[in-house]
Parts: sequence; structure tokens; C-alpha cells
Amino acid sequence: MQSNSSMRTPLGRVRGLGSAKSGTGHFWLQRLTAVANVILTVIFVFVVVALVGKPYPAAMALLTQPCVAILMLLFILSACVHMRIGMQVIIEDYVHEEGVKILAVMANTFFAIAVGAASVYAVLKLSFGG
Repeated sequence: MQSNSSMRTPLGRVRGLGSAKSGTGHFWLQRLTAVANVILTVIFVFVVVALVGKPYPAAMALLTQPCVAILMLLFILSACVHMRIGMQVIIEDYVHEEGVKILAVMANTFFAIAVGAASVYAVLKLSFGG
């Protein structure tokens, strides 16, 4: 027998979705990027350690290798997505005024895009010998 203590609408119960309908997707994307970040951060640290004390041409030579450049781009993408989702959760949990919350989420998204774009540009510039 159906309990009347559920706060969900009948349509919500049928679809199995929460009120925002995107929380589960964000939850899994956050976990996926976290796992990817563990692997990609280790690779990033190895690349940085390999370049310690080396001149700029050595960094360019390493980053012109397609495998290294692709791994650095994946690191940037994963880290920026993870950063944006994590900060969005913090904003949604702790900013209570709706207008400020919307502006903060928008600013967070623009910031993540700007950081990602600048980082991708730098890697591509180095990778293609700029």
C-alpha cells in the first residue's frame, strides 16, 4: 500500500527524479571527474617533475608530443568540470537569496570556462610550437 508520507508528486515517483531532476547526473559527474582527476593529476605531477630545472625548449619538446598534450588537455577539462560542479553545490547549499544564487552560479560557470579556455590555449600554443 502506498504511504502518504512521501513528499514527492505522483509524476516524480514514477520518473524517479528529485525536484531538480539533475542532482543524480551532477552527483555521478562529480564522482567520475574525481576519479579521472586522481589519475590525470598523477600524470600531470610526473610531467611537471620531469620538467623541473629544464629550459623552456625542453617543456615545448615534451608538450609537442601528442600523447602528453592530450593528457594535459584531459586534465584541464576534468579539473574545470569538477571545480565548476563542486563550487555550484557549495553555492546552492549556502547562498540563500535566489537572485544572488543565480548570479553566483553564472559567475562560477563563466570562471570555469575562462580558466579552462586559458589553460587549453596555453597547452595548444606550446603543443603546436607557438
